[in-house]
Amino acid sequence: MSKKDFTLTFYVNQSPREVFNAITNVRGWWSEALEGNSAALHDEFVYRHGDIHYSKHRLTEVVQDQKVVWLTLDSKLTFAKKQDEWNGTQMVFAITRADKTKLEITHQGLVPDFECFENCSKGWTYYLQNSLLPLITSGKGNPDKKA
Repeated sequence: MSKKDFTLTFYVNQSPREVFNAITNVRGWWSEALEGNSAALHDEFVYRHGDIHYSKHRLTEVVQDQKVVWLTLDSKLTFAKKQDEWNGTQMVFAITRADKTKLEITHQGLVPDFECFENCSKGWTYYLQNSLLPLITSGKGNPDKKA
């Protein structure tokens, strides 16, 4: 993984199983209105945020309690000139355990050269810190609500 890719790391007291279960509960931390499934290998789901963000993802790697990888199949970011910048990028959730459980999240391909890098990095940081992390640590995320 390149250091230029968007990356965020958390250390939590919860078990790798609890972290894994939270990651695959995408409705619990990204959007309640998620279309499709997000827990098993080859599952596909669509995320929408109003008319500014659409993305379709497929789970291409699922290793229980260790790793989840999504491939972005299609995207439309209306605030960017190249609206399909996310196409072909991957979200990698890597879980390891030492004294604490480490969760390293990398959006491979989301790099500073992308027009959306700054805004997308802020968006990911918001959802990961303010929704996925609380879902892991308290059982309650802060996903987008159904319209």
